[in-house]
Amino acid sequence: IKPEEVEPGIANWYASTFQSGDEYCSVVVKTREGRPIKIEGNKLSGVTFGGTSARAQASVLSLYDNTRLKGFLINNTKATHEEVDKKVIAELQNIKAKGGNIRIVSNTIFSPSTKSVINDFIATYPTAKHITYDPVSAYGILAANKAMFGKAVIPSYKFDKANVIVSFGADFLGTWISPIEYARLWAAGRKLSVDKNTMSRHYQFESQMSLTGCNADVRVPIKPSMEGVYLATLYKLISGIDIGVPTVDNDVLKALKNELLANKGQSLVVSGSNDINIQLLVNEINRTLNNYDATIDLTVPSYQKQGNDVAMVNFIKEVNAGQIDGVIFYNCNPVYDHPMGASLAEGLKKVGLKIATSERANETALACTYVCPDHHYLEAWNDAEPKKGFYSLGQPTITPLFKTRAGQESLLVWAGKPADYYEYVKKFWKSNILNGQKSWEQALQDGVFEVAAASATTDTSNDANFTDVPAYSGASSIGSPLANKYKVANKGIELKIYEKVGLGYGTHSNNPWLQELPDPVTKVTWDNYASLPVSLANELGVKMGDMVTVTYNGKTLPKALPVLIQPGQAGETVAIALGYGRTAAGKVGDNVGVDVYPFVNFDNSSLDYTPGVVTVAKATGTRKLAQTQTHHTLMARPIVQDATLAEYQKDPYAGRYMPLIHTHDGPKRPEDPAVDIWYDHAKPNHHWNMVIDLNSCIGCGACVVGCQAENNIPVVGRQEVLNRREMHWIRIDRYYSSDAERPELGSDKYFQSDEGTGVKDLEIASANPQVTFQPMLCQHCNHAPCETVCPVAATTHSSEGLNQMAYNRCFGTRYCANNCPYKVRRFNWFKYFENDKFATNISMNTTLGRMVLNPDVTVRSRGVMEKCTFCVQRIQDGKLKAKKEKRKLADQEVNTACASACPTGAIIFGDINNPDSLVYQQITKLNKPRAYHVLEELNVRPNISYLTKIRNINKA
Repeated sequence: IKPEEVEPGIANWYASTFQSGDEYCSVVVKTREGRPIKIEGNKLSGVTFGGTSARAQASVLSLYDNTRLKGFLINNTKATHEEVDKKVIAELQNIKAKGGNIRIVSNTIFSPSTKSVINDFIATYPTAKHITYDPVSAYGILAANKAMFGKAVIPSYKFDKANVIVSFGADFLGTWISPIEYARLWAAGRKLSVDKNTMSRHYQFESQMSLTGCNADVRVPIKPSMEGVYLATLYKLISGIDIGVPTVDNDVLKALKNELLANKGQSLVVSGSNDINIQLLVNEINRTLNNYDATIDLTVPSYQKQGNDVAMVNFIKEVNAGQIDGVIFYNCNPVYDHPMGASLAEGLKKVGLKIATSERANETALACTYVCPDHHYLEAWNDAEPKKGFYSLGQPTITPLFKTRAGQESLLVWAGKPADYYEYVKKFWKSNILNGQKSWEQALQDGVFEVAAASATTDTSNDANFTDVPAYSGASSIGSPLANKYKVANKGIELKIYEKVGLGYGTHSNNPWLQELPDPVTKVTWDNYASLPVSLANELGVKMGDMVTVTYNGKTLPKALPVLIQPGQAGETVAIALGYGRTAAGKVGDNVGVDVYPFVNFDNSSLDYTPGVVTVAKATGTRKLAQTQTHHTLMARPIVQDATLAEYQKDPYAGRYMPLIHTHDGPKRPEDPAVDIWYDHAKPNHHWNMVIDLNSCIGCGACVVGCQAENNIPVVGRQEVLNRREMHWIRIDRYYSSDAERPELGSDKYFQSDEGTGVKDLEIASANPQVTFQPMLCQHCNHAPCETVCPVAATTHSSEGLNQMAYNRCFGTRYCANNCPYKVRRFNWFKYFENDKFATNISMNTTLGRMVLNPDVTVRSRGVMEKCTFCVQRIQDGKLKAKKEKRKLADQEVNTACASACPTGAIIFGDINNPDSLVYQQITKLNKPRAYHVLEELNVRPNISYLTKIRNINKA
């Protein structure tokens, strides 16, 4: 009997919420015949605005991970939940009877109903306490705001309201606090059109090249030990107050001072440091610039980082002292992702009751007696409040695949409460959140419920209570702790520990989509590495792929790391990513790279991800890094076209590479050739086009994973990436150029590259290059070179402007790939979906893994060429729906997977036969002067237009 709500071949959509650690995204989940297969952003959200991240897109694959726990465990042996509950309740009651200590340990929880469940548990067991920590902490901000304003919260940062944005090491477009939200707001201040020719200016001071630094207008590489010095200098320049910290004579800071003072209340200064004193100084700078209640809002705080570093370290000390009788690890993994994890694992041997609710048998679960696995978020009810007054709901989109149970229900059972979490959430929302303003059914359908915050102002007077930070008693006292730690021209190689945009802090290590996603900056897959600047690599005598050991405070990482030479990285620094070196992640994530968490330092007030001076020594052997891009410059080709804002304001066509035609009336820009030997294809109904705004594209990779999920693109593994056989249909090319005066096209000032050293001209490369990201996919040429050379007409042109592939006709001559000037076609060398060589525990060659496949897209076999189709299946679905309803297809009713995944709205898709469409307006009106085709001199007439990159810099 067919379920009433399921129509075979028709997708169902459910609003839900992606939560993982401190990550948040309001989403809409596409299901087919009861199988979740695709994540989209929820456009009703006032936090994420319909954007997504690579991790949110990839989360659907983790649902079908065969290494997820299939049921409850006692001492790593299968058990029923009744057996576990009986034993756990008995032990909890014993601990309660003797007044023993119980702790619930979790990452940040921004589910208000889950916090209510925890409070119910604590009410039953009064000696229980809830400890919150974050694998990548922002406790420095929390503590600084507690000291200055009495609120241990992270404010809302309004990047869209700032004319001048200054970041000290905060990768807010990639990993810092709320990157989906910040990316959309940042991009809003960068968009240009014929009606708007101004944009924000973005300064970035940082050690390693981050995603945010790549997108900055002005980027200054500094060692970690210089951050406090630069901030103290900036504070002295804008306030005239000397706080006793050595300062530097820096031209960028002097220019920045004038801009900040000219934009009081319209500027924003942020720092990614977890040093409380750094954050206090940042607060003082923002207070001086009148940014509170303008670009910084403490009345609508963010709840996405709530971890308390001091409380977590004290908990680990209590465990080792034998003072804890019972601990519940609620969906977290501190044995791996806390710097004192090894100490915790040893101390847990002294704890009588140890419970984990993790989905998988991770490093912490293996140290526990009882494992009560939680549902995957796509199987579970949940809710969230990522910012004050911004609520969202999560609902199950599939029946639980295994014998798991909601973590909240486990706590309710052990507390002796009714254990139906759905009813709990529903009742909680009706009583505490909705309050009659919206029905439960409507809130569930929308996925979000947002309450307008009451207007309020922040008390920024110096009369705040500073007792929570003993070293601070006002602006004049910041200097002492800063001067002790931050030095001018500090000697030695300094370590910067950071989080990668794709893989994050290790929770998603077993997801092959994220392992194979090229890092936006380095383009490396399946590995971590020691990132070195060119100057340091020369000094150490190492080149790309050589192995090095890293030693800190007498402790050496357990394995050597391969070297990656990174242009633009600050001298005398080494950068290493978190999230690797897992031992209990699963087949995909185990033993990939090296765990650097033990090098994170606790300085008695917060965790420090820049622990200080390390020793880097050359080791034996080499390891070639699996990069998807090994040529790093434009090589004098007009692939990316750019200009400065001043040039654009004088001439909207600035930066465009268009050879002038000399006529009697003077030089003119070329129009379409009057004579053409090509017979154009008629497009009577639709003509699908795409516009990509290079000002908005930040290179985050959400589109890459979104395309992979939508179009059944296989994972090929590290070795095949090394063989140049990656299969992504859309790639994001990253180009460097010299930081010298921006050269003209064809100039020898563009440095070249080779695979041996990463760059050929080391002197130019070691400077501070400008970076540009350019998404590159099939351009759907109207004069397609591929179509003319296929011997079996497998690739043809549609009447709607699409370059089509008939997969069952293609037999793999690869003539089309040879003839493609954009190199965007992919060849199936193997049966990636069948051959066990490419098998992973969550690959599509298992019965469980195949559940993620999109039934509307063919699974390609060996010997077949494939490429971007503009998501033709989505186009057909939209057309059929409009036909059934006897109406015309509306603009934006059909969208490609890449465009819908993008957090910044950089990709616009539509029908240019519709003059009201956004894509038509962009090309013909709003951004006509900036619109160009890549390699347009070839006259292949692409259906993808790019908008010139405009940089808000003063040209040297």
